[in-house]
Amino acid sequence: MKIAVVGGGSTYTPELVSCLQREGLDVGELALHDIDAGRLHVVGGLAGRMLARQGFTGELVLTDDLDRALDGADFVLLQIRVGGQAARLVDETIPLESGCIGQETTGAGGFAKALRTVPVVLQIAERVAERAAPGAWIIDFTNPVGIVTRALLDAGHRAIGLCNVAITFQRLFARLLEVEPGRIVVDQVGLNHLTWIRAVRIDGRDVLPRLLEVHGEALAAEVELPRRLLEELGAVPSYYLRYYYATREVLAEQLAGRPRAAVVAEIERELLRLYLDPALDEKPALLEGRGGAFYSEAATGLVASLAGGSGDVHIVNIRNAGAIAGLADDDVVELSARVDAEGATPLAQAPLAPELLGLVQHVAAYDRLAVAAATSGDRAAARKALLVHPLIGQVALADELLERLLDAGAAYLPKFRREAAV
Repeated sequence: MKIAVVGGGSTYTPELVSCLQREGLDVGELALHDIDAGRLHVVGGLAGRMLARQGFTGELVLTDDLDRALDGADFVLLQIRVGGQAARLVDETIPLESGCIGQETTGAGGFAKALRTVPVVLQIAERVAERAAPGAWIIDFTNPVGIVTRALLDAGHRAIGLCNVAITFQRLFARLLEVEPGRIVVDQVGLNHLTWIRAVRIDGRDVLPRLLEVHGEALAAEVELPRRLLEELGAVPSYYLRYYYATREVLAEQLAGRPRAAVVAEIERELLRLYLDPALDEKPALLEGRGGAFYSEAATGLVASLAGGSGDVHIVNIRNAGAIAGLADDDVVELSARVDAEGATPLAQAPLAPELLGLVQHVAAYDRLAVAAATSGDRAAARKALLVHPLIGQVALADELLERLLDAGAAYLPKFRREAAV
């Protein structure tokens, strides 16, 4: 098979390369594409050395020609960042200046990223439809994953969204329980970056009550929320839920601290320096500090199930299709699904408790409006999206944030520029 990685110059790429052959994938060609040829040369150099160490017999292609990368591809992995870390810094700081959470995937910052990203991803997807192999799959790791995946599916593309939150928790539970990760099945449900784990199964037996009883303090510390909350919910919230459950505390921390974008930018500079070392042929330990842990294992496992039709269960972003009561069938949700050559089929879900469903419905409505705004360039849709988001929800604030975000991101928002010129 051929795998194309769009955004192949990402410092994440060595993570992917490190797992490429673990799933028994018969990869004849791995094409890494990036618009930054210099960065691609550095990352691609390390990728080549890593593959050589693994005994890879296929072809590694490094290119800034998108069509060359996509030609004949069976799987296209998207891991792009429109505007780079500089745009991320803006996403994180402008909301703070207006008294809102500044985060690259959640709230106003996530909205700004969606506006920049969705049109570019849809353009890439059109090229996939024209150049890739018949029936090729798009695997989206580009944030905000739920919104981007919804845009792809709305446009008729064969796409599945992927996040590393579930596999990260799986590894945490394995350490706490002192078992092999493969024995643990995580039952995670909700929306991307808005999920709860309602069961943790070992050999079919739910051990979440035991985890909460014996390791409640460790789990609470991991998500930075009170143990009492986890016990009352009877679930482990994603660490992204802290933005909703502890908004004032997070906002105070962000105002007093250093933006994550600045930290990541430093890590990336150091990683790229390390990648230049011709003796380096494995991913450096520093990469763990970049974020996206275990993404590579989740991605290669998903590709293997789609290619081999195994029917294994993965936690992915797909259409709801009736799985979660109270959401529309076309909402994009994050949950367990059985994956084979035909795609991913959501597993049946017990109804969400009211305290979970209310927030999910709220953010699902925002996701729908965010896609509409990103694809149309319509300011009214954009204002509605910000207005409905639980972390914003005020008319004057939505108006202020929209204009500031549009001004800051004008170079990447041609649809909105055209409207402003009329």
